[in-house]
Amino acid sequence: MSRVVKVLKLDRGGRRRGGNFDRGRALVAGGAGFLGSHLCERLLSDGYEVIALDNFHTGKGYNLAGIARDGSFTCIRHDIIDALPTDLAVDEIYNLACPASPPHYQADPIHTFKTSVLGSINLLELARRHNAKIFQASTSEVYGDPLVHPQPEGYFGNVNTHGPRSCYDEGKRSAETLFFDYSRTYGIDVRVARIFNTYGPRMRPDDGRVVSNFIVQALRGDDITVYGSGSQTRSFCFVDDLIEGFVRLMNAGVAPQHPVNLGNPVEFTIMELAESVIDYTNSRSRIVHRPLPVDDPRQRKPDISFARQHLGWEPKVALSEGLAHTTSYFDALLGGRRPVVPRDVKASSAREATA
Repeated sequence: MSRVVKVLKLDRGGRRRGGNFDRGRALVAGGAGFLGSHLCERLLSDGYEVIALDNFHTGKGYNLAGIARDGSFTCIRHDIIDALPTDLAVDEIYNLACPASPPHYQADPIHTFKTSVLGSINLLELARRHNAKIFQASTSEVYGDPLVHPQPEGYFGNVNTHGPRSCYDEGKRSAETLFFDYSRTYGIDVRVARIFNTYGPRMRPDDGRVVSNFIVQALRGDDITVYGSGSQTRSFCFVDDLIEGFVRLMNAGVAPQHPVNLGNPVEFTIMELAESVIDYTNSRSRIVHRPLPVDDPRQRKPDISFARQHLGWEPKVALSEGLAHTTSYFDALLGGRRPVVPRDVKASSAREATA
């Protein structure tokens, strides 16, 4: 039985309410999270009726404050590992429901794995019931500590199956298997994106990811913690670019029969990022080094040839511009002010959404 325990705007019986929704009804699992809240805004601006599902373990109600009063938006507190309402009729489903930062997904590794596997099954069954298209937010972590660089979609990865990161890495790999098996078995229209490092406003200050860590430490004047030598590389994609990739993949006329890399192919070392954050924030923070975590990848850079050719997509926002928006957000958040996200979205007057 579904455990819908809190509704911010009640959706009665899963039926479409009055109004002209040009694009149909979209469900965003993980809709109160960093990426999910941006996606909800984008879908609303594109003419969808949007339902967000979130258990609020890592998502925050205030991420939805700008759209909470929008008449075409509904948010339901629900964990996707539990049975979904059987009458929740939707046209498109986006599955973003899983903690994505190591401290959060390692805090309850069994629940993390269940979210990727049981949650995916529940959403796939919902898609099957209503003949809905369904999108899976997979991850570059399926490549593990890669032996091929940059990483193309055809690379099968180098992943530890029993380490502290495995609940997330292997959970996401299992979810990819489920999505394509459902497609082959039941003819469901599935779209799978492998997301590389993404940053921007609405990241949590305590999420443990490198961009938010460095910005928060710099703004507070704390030591900036670099794990290992800092020579390991990452590729940083601004959130607006990634959401555009999501929408293009979901709207592609033909569903790719394989996962699609979405990320920024411009590669930086972690030391380069730390120095850029210090320079941008005018911080007096020192860089200190700590031991490298277990299974931390040495290199991470997407091959986005498929997305460029078939989706007409590539990132537009340079790291310097993205850091400016992200730093402004954290500066306001840490200063006790309400952060302003520099976006051009159709949203109603804001109010604080409670979680």
